[in-house]
Amino acid sequence: MAWAQELAEALLAHFEDPVAGGFFFTRHDHEALITRPKPGHDNATPSGNGVAAFALQRLGHVLGESRYLEASARCLRLFHADLTQQPVAYPTLLAVLDEALVPPRVVLLRGPAAGVREWSAALGPKLKARDLLLALPNGSSPPAALAKPEPGRPTAWICSGTACQAPVTDLATLAM
Repeated sequence: MAWAQELAEALLAHFEDPVAGGFFFTRHDHEALITRPKPGHDNATPSGNGVAAFALQRLGHVLGESRYLEASARCLRLFHADLTQQPVAYPTLLAVLDEALVPPRVVLLRGPAAGVREWSAALGPKLKARDLLLALPNGSSPPAALAKPEPGRPTAWICSGTACQAPVTDLATLAM
């Protein structure tokens, strides 16, 4: 998670266009070019802007970090006209838009490692398409936004944004 945050910070510092939105293909300190491309359409691979916006948005939801969510939203606004005129050319950005409209539900598991593995295996098949399962056994060091106590038995929190429901300690009563 720390590495993902480092990458996100580097992306914002070195590639983002904070005024118009989106992400340049070259760093801000790159030698002067005739043009600095900021492509949004997918080719044989997903667009850099789509991948950057998706990664920042997902990380923003997991960590409750509004700067990441705002950068992703600025990217979507930049390509809004293109998305409406030629949606088939922008599947990665459409996935970002889809998740922006209906944010994921985050299921956070904490507890002894063996119990967390057992709960993860039991919950995996029950997850919906928009669910994220984060298994953080005791002893791991989660970022502050995911900091939950280290319980003596497996415990789950279901979160949306930065708000989490009361912890659940009985797998059978966990409503998925």
